[in-house]
Amino acid sequence: MGDLHGTPVAALRDIPDERLEERVLYAEASTRDYSRCRTPDRSAPGTVFHVKPLKRSARRSLLVAHVAVSVSWLGLTVGLLALAIAALSTADPATAGAATRAMKIFGDWLVVPVSLFSLFSGLVLALGTPWGLARHRWVWTKFWLTLITVALSVFSLRPGIDEAAARGTVDIDLVIAPSVATATYLFITAISVLKPWGPTRRGRRLRRPSASGKSTSDKSASGKRVDVRTPGRTA
Repeated sequence: MGDLHGTPVAALRDIPDERLEERVLYAEASTRDYSRCRTPDRSAPGTVFHVKPLKRSARRSLLVAHVAVSVSWLGLTVGLLALAIAALSTADPATAGAATRAMKIFGDWLVVPVSLFSLFSGLVLALGTPWGLARHRWVWTKFWLTLITVALSVFSLRPGIDEAAARGTVDIDLVIAPSVATATYLFITAISVLKPWGPTRRGRRLRRPSASGKSTSDKSASGKRVDVRTPGRTA
């Protein structure tokens, strides 16, 4: 008989304490449990700021909105890239002018709100759930990449689109910018799905006090189960 999602007792006894804590954390914060478990009544350790945990319904709604807007941001960037390539490669001034005007519409109406909502919804999801903001390397990396791309979109890409629309032509910089942005968003999507690299140094440090609250009873030769509990459940 075993615990921790069916892991045999003998195998649990052989796992070092640090690895066992990591397995418990990811078992509790996996994608499956992340969507099914109740939001804890108190904040989980590991967040940078003290934020009240999101209720289950609020977390699910915000998660759906965040995913939808993030995918829209990727599609918007691909659309801008296609228009920029069309304007750069065509010899027809009318086609180039139409492409730059379409880019300006996207830039005026979509670039800023979509990028900002993606950033802030992801930030609230990180701070309002046990994933934390600086507790896992993939979350921390995703946050900084998103922050950088938002800043570049607002202060560099959008002004460049306005200048291109005024001229009716584009230069190579307006092709490179959405190309790099598209590659960045694909990378962010990949690490959001795969969740690589494990916890940060801060995450390991903050996990040690929480590990003292776990109840671990190892019944030696009697064949009884190993009871592993964590103090907080995922949102």
